[in-house]
Amino acid sequence: MTDPIYKTLLQHKATGRKCFAVLIDPDKTGHLDALLRDCNTHQVDFIFIGGSLLTEGELAACIRKIKAQTHIPVLLFPGTVLQVNEEADGLLLLSVISGRNPDLLIGRHVAAAPLIRRSGLEVISTGYMLIESGQLTAATYMSNTIPIPRGKNEIAACTALAGEQLGLKMIYLEAGSGAEKPVTAKMIRAVRKAVNIPLIVGGGICTPEKVTENCESGADIIVVGNLFETHPEMLGEMAGAVHQFNHAAL
Repeated sequence: MTDPIYKTLLQHKATGRKCFAVLIDPDKTGHLDALLRDCNTHQVDFIFIGGSLLTEGELAACIRKIKAQTHIPVLLFPGTVLQVNEEADGLLLLSVISGRNPDLLIGRHVAAAPLIRRSGLEVISTGYMLIESGQLTAATYMSNTIPIPRGKNEIAACTALAGEQLGLKMIYLEAGSGAEKPVTAKMIRAVRKAVNIPLIVGGGICTPEKVTENCESGADIIVVGNLFETHPEMLGEMAGAVHQFNHAAL
């Protein structure tokens, strides 16, 4: 069995190429057509799809629309087992290693394992680390865990290292959707120094300057989603910051 998406990520990391991902919540697809056109225009690398809670969105229909309008790889970013769908290209199998909720460390994974195997999806095991963001986020509430304090870089670094030693393939530093404060550059650098696996950073990233700072600090994939629900015109600027960083690094 091949793992083309993960192999591509490892190749990008080896060459220093950063990636930009757009996170889409299936409950919030009012401007999806325009967003997908912008994703194509501005050469977005990945589309993540999912959310902490789905109340109205039809996941399968959303994935089909994305696949019909773009060739960008679609990775499931599931909040629950119900968000597993074989029409995507891959699955970020999240284990919340920043918390001590056993259900999100392994419990739900046991229940979902047969479903995930039958789906045939490329599975990328990911250590999900919630970081304090200045306010209560949906991810924190739904996970019933306490985030890592935003100034405790050593705790974040050791947590990520433990995840790597346990065999996880990626680390995801997450301040939470709509976070008041994004993950700090110091924490990103500390985690990057501690681990060799690809590093994803998301939550509260609202400016091209913060995108560039995250790239410089060692993030391999920058994820932005909530911003585009209110400011879709910024997608070009945010993706452009990653492209400019990659061009300057050549």
